[in-house]
Amino acid sequence: MRYEHTLGVSYTAMALAMRYGQDLDQAELAGLLHDCAKYFNDEEIIKKCRKHGIEVSEAELRAPAVLHAKYGAWLAKNRYGVSDPEILSAIRWHTTGRANMTTLDKIIYVADYIEPRRDKAPDLPRLRALAFEDLDQTMYEMLDGTLRYLREKGGDVDPMTNEAYDYFKKLMDSRR
Repeated sequence: MRYEHTLGVSYTAMALAMRYGQDLDQAELAGLLHDCAKYFNDEEIIKKCRKHGIEVSEAELRAPAVLHAKYGAWLAKNRYGVSDPEILSAIRWHTTGRANMTTLDKIIYVADYIEPRRDKAPDLPRLRALAFEDLDQTMYEMLDGTLRYLREKGGDVDPMTNEAYDYFKKLMDSRR
């Protein structure tokens, strides 16, 4: 399942890269490596982050599922030899998002959400089409949906996700 998801994200990232004039090789590699730390469970990732001097916030300890992105960026650099800062950034921010994301950051975040094997998120057909029309609007709607879902289920929200949402909300408000 993880293998199919990874290929789906890489494929979708390349399609989005073509649409938005981004480097296909960067999108492909970031898509292939975005979940390279997903193999480890939350406890193992926390230990590995601490071992390698990767800061773990209190929010990340409360919602450790997001840590695979941070540790994945470390693995991509230190185990797989990726030196491209854009690829490392896209891997790093694919779970929480952040304010002022690069186009590649947004592509990997969106591709992870809409890849062909995903079927649980609400409104996927519309979001898949929107992703090829307006990447920023797609980010805003995905972040909004993610925050609503986490609040309804009583899950912890990483502060970076709130910051990303606020950034994209302001961006969308400025367009009106």
